[in-house]
Amino acid sequence: MTVEQNVLQQHSQKHQQTLLNQLREVTGTTDIQLLQQALQVSNGDLAEAVAFLTEKNAKVPQQDEATYYQTSQVANDRYISVGSQADTNVIDLTGDDKDDLQRAIALSLEESNRAFRETGITDEEQAISRVLEASIAENKASLKRTHTEVWSDSPNPHDRKRMDNCPVGLKNVGNTCWFSAVIQSLFNLLEFQRLVLHYSPPARVQDLPRNQKEHRNLPFMQELRNLFSLMVGSKRKYVDPSRAVEILKDAFKSSESQQQDVSEFTHKLLDWLEDAFQMKAEEDREGEKPKNPMVELFYGRFLAVGVLEGKKFENTEMFGQYPLQVNGFKDLHECLEAAMIEGEIESLHSAENSARSGQEHWFTELPPVLTFELSRFEFNQALGRPEKIHNKLEFPSMLYMDRYMDRNRDITRIKREEIRRLKEHLTLLQQRLERYLSYGSGPKRFPLADVLQYAMEFASSKPVCTSPVEDIDTSAPPGGTTGPPLPPPSTAEQGSLVPPDGSATAAGPATAPTAAQQQRVPIHKPFTQSRLPPDLPMHPAPRHITEEELRVLEGCLHRWRSEVENDTRDLQGSISRIHRTIEMMYSDKSMMQVPYRLHAVLVHEGQANAGHYWAYIYDPHQRRWMKYNDISVTKSSWEELVRDSFGGYRNASAYCLMYINDKKPFLIEEEFDKETGQMLSGLDKLPPDLKQYVKEDNELFDKEIEEWDALQARKAQQEKLALATAAASTLAASSASTSSSSPQPMSIESSPPDNTVPQQDPEYMEQPSPTNDSKHLQEDMERAISKAAAEQEERSPEALLNAAMMTPNMQGIIMAIGKSSSVYEKSGPEAAFFKAIKVEYTRLLRFAQEDTPPEKDYRLQHIIVYFIQNQAPKKILERTLLTQFADRNLAFDERCKSIMNVARAKLDLIKPDEVNMDEYEMWHQDYRNFRETTIFMMIGLELFQKRNYVEALMYLIYSYQYNRELLAKGLYRGHDEELLGYYRRECLLKLNEQAAAMFESGEEPEVTTGLGIMNELVVPCIPLLLVHDAEKDLLAVEDMRNRWCSYLGQEMESNLQEKLTDFLPKLLDCSTEIKSFHDPPKLPTYSTLELCERFNRIMATLSRAPTECR
Repeated sequence: MTVEQNVLQQHSQKHQQTLLNQLREVTGTTDIQLLQQALQVSNGDLAEAVAFLTEKNAKVPQQDEATYYQTSQVANDRYISVGSQADTNVIDLTGDDKDDLQRAIALSLEESNRAFRETGITDEEQAISRVLEASIAENKASLKRTHTEVWSDSPNPHDRKRMDNCPVGLKNVGNTCWFSAVIQSLFNLLEFQRLVLHYSPPARVQDLPRNQKEHRNLPFMQELRNLFSLMVGSKRKYVDPSRAVEILKDAFKSSESQQQDVSEFTHKLLDWLEDAFQMKAEEDREGEKPKNPMVELFYGRFLAVGVLEGKKFENTEMFGQYPLQVNGFKDLHECLEAAMIEGEIESLHSAENSARSGQEHWFTELPPVLTFELSRFEFNQALGRPEKIHNKLEFPSMLYMDRYMDRNRDITRIKREEIRRLKEHLTLLQQRLERYLSYGSGPKRFPLADVLQYAMEFASSKPVCTSPVEDIDTSAPPGGTTGPPLPPPSTAEQGSLVPPDGSATAAGPATAPTAAQQQRVPIHKPFTQSRLPPDLPMHPAPRHITEEELRVLEGCLHRWRSEVENDTRDLQGSISRIHRTIEMMYSDKSMMQVPYRLHAVLVHEGQANAGHYWAYIYDPHQRRWMKYNDISVTKSSWEELVRDSFGGYRNASAYCLMYINDKKPFLIEEEFDKETGQMLSGLDKLPPDLKQYVKEDNELFDKEIEEWDALQARKAQQEKLALATAAASTLAASSASTSSSSPQPMSIESSPPDNTVPQQDPEYMEQPSPTNDSKHLQEDMERAISKAAAEQEERSPEALLNAAMMTPNMQGIIMAIGKSSSVYEKSGPEAAFFKAIKVEYTRLLRFAQEDTPPEKDYRLQHIIVYFIQNQAPKKILERTLLTQFADRNLAFDERCKSIMNVARAKLDLIKPDEVNMDEYEMWHQDYRNFRETTIFMMIGLELFQKRNYVEALMYLIYSYQYNRELLAKGLYRGHDEELLGYYRRECLLKLNEQAAAMFESGEEPEVTTGLGIMNELVVPCIPLLLVHDAEKDLLAVEDMRNRWCSYLGQEMESNLQEKLTDFLPKLLDCSTEIKSFHDPPKLPTYSTLELCERFNRIMATLSRAPTECR
């Protein structure tokens, strides 16, 4: 089975499971076999399957019906449509009328589909989310993760070094991504940053805190200052917030496994900061009322105006984070409008003293930093558990708050009343339009214009005078015959064939069949006779219709259809105009005087009790969005923010919105030196104590880098000494064997050049110049080569190609030397050398320019081709080619030896300043990395084709990672990224399927093995698929998660349920943090010929696979 067939099969299984879930939810039937039977009978048609089940179970009472309707009930009904359209949907289900029952179910399906169109989330997904949240909540005590499971720092400090002025990330020290998201959002408020950095504790409490609050808040404030100072001036890519986090965790009194809610933490943080600054303000007030900068920055006031039991009241209240409900609203303004009005407030605007109660909120003072807390939790009464709301909620990048200000109360009320009137009119128009677009009295409805068009097409079809069944019986040829059809009988004959009473006539010409008719008796073949007879009309048509009837009917239908289309257009135009009027209601300048710009969005991905937080923060100086995801700080865009924050996608949505007053630039302005006027940056922004603190930490990090570099230098020196020793031993052994054995041509594999690993191919290794060799080693080598060349029979270069298996490089050089033989005879070795090197370079240049299939990759055969395609410097190319011609294994005859000596002499002439040896070694190291990546890729693909997915995964994972690093330097540095990404993704999907199948078996050893595959192989690789946000990788992750989430609705043993609940949060962890990982597999050594042969074979196999796999 091909990969494409596997994908189609998986999609078919997933679709069938979705249909089963929908049937189960709509009909209440829990019998899986009965549900599958209904789908099979209906051929996958959901409506027919529902009809089948309702007819079969009409007399069977539905179980848990009240519970179902209770859980599916909409919490907020303020936007439920009213009017005649709603009345027609009320159906009496108390009787035995099956049509009413089927109609009710069809309306339920229609409502479900409408909800999906509005929110993008199916009822099945919401149900899965509810069950998942309940299951995780019951077992969250078993979900502990240790520090080593979350983080594994790179031992190389260079990987942890900050690049230029890139923002500093925060390390996740165990379920603390909520801390990182909030702290980064506040840190990037430069006014808040300055307040924290320049905070000094009150003098009276420096020795001993007076109470518990001071004992807790002051140490936290100092740790926050230390953390902010490191975020300002550290040389590290990310810093560790453990000390501040531990103080917070002690205050929360929570276990390590509990994932704190971002709003809860923000409330606590602001309370602590307010207390800390209040102590300082009271000390500095000097008789005046103290001003708390935290209160000035984050707290505002609103006026509550209302009626309580007929009595009017007004109260002024302070607020910090303003809570907003999400469910039932489409954008932020709708949330705010609903939050500002509570209860029935008609009595507020009338002189009558009614008994109704309600209130309005009007902002009297807005804080510079306005924070909205989006309530995406609701409590499911049926399950007794909270669940997350995944509905889409839009919010603007610029928010104008004028309509909510107390000073605009009167004009806002007028506009609200106008909007209310317009919405009422809009509802009526939409109901009228719905009657045109969904016409009919049954469960299936169609646009009225289309219904009239279909009627006109039917009336205009060619009339037929016979039944379609009669046409098939009398004129259809039997299945499989290719002869001409029988001539249709005449009208008179048709009348004599079947009398009115149904009996056959005893006489008449029609009753005497011809010989041909006797030989061709029609046989009914329901499965093979599928072709329509040639004279059967393709569409249904009226039996009898006169031209006059057709003319009148066409005229009426044409006129009615035009009237319907005009009415529809008029209604749509009116609806559009009302929408525009409502949208523009607050667009006049007088209502755009209080602008708030979006500063930060805190995003949560996951479910109610498990998930991951990160933040999008706007950089006003670079004018771009940045994504702060723990240690990772990357450039982003408004489009990415919308995708991840609005909701309805990947279970990710905004939890908190932070807006700042756009008319108060001091919030985000940099600090300038008062004397020089220059902008302060880095350590210059810090007070003396913090500057010293950061300097000490940077010195520790510099020392760590120095120690690492020294260690690597020692290792490199040891490796060079080991290579030199190995080269000397190999040289001595080669000399001894050459002097004692019969003459043999020297193979490139048997005598590697100096300073190389013996098992590796020299065509991509640096060949050292003779000046780098010790003198006695050079002389010994010369004597050994001369003796071997003198003892062997003289052979031409062409003959030597067949005498020994050589690398492609050596073969090309020997052929080039052979083609320069005439020049050698005429002009000597110097001219022959130039001729040969020109011939070889021309050949390699042609290879580099060829458009070859993937299986024929010349880069593997020739390092020069790799260098040419990647535009290596000319000096690097020249030295590499010279090194190949200077290979001592070329001493086959006098001619080869002479050209080799010329090449070595050229190498000796190269001055140290002419070729940068560091750059030379870098290019050769890149090529070695390319070959290593190729081997990873080749072995991984071979194992994948052998269905050994467990072993294949690590090879494919590392080949993709290494290949991505290569491609970052140039297009031709590596292999096809899409191909590697496809097989990496498919390998994970295959392993997921294997593990799921083992889990489904229910056998303890199988279940343990399956979960082991997921925990040790699949789950650690998921962040690698999420980190780059590739669409196909994200879909693959969703498929894997959905497969395991589908088990939540199934009955299983308690031990399996416990294992599943323990495993699911690890699978659903949406973090892109790279967890501790397996070491790369150790690679075998391949000769160039063997590597090329195996690579050719596996890539040729892939080229025969479906297009998606290539």
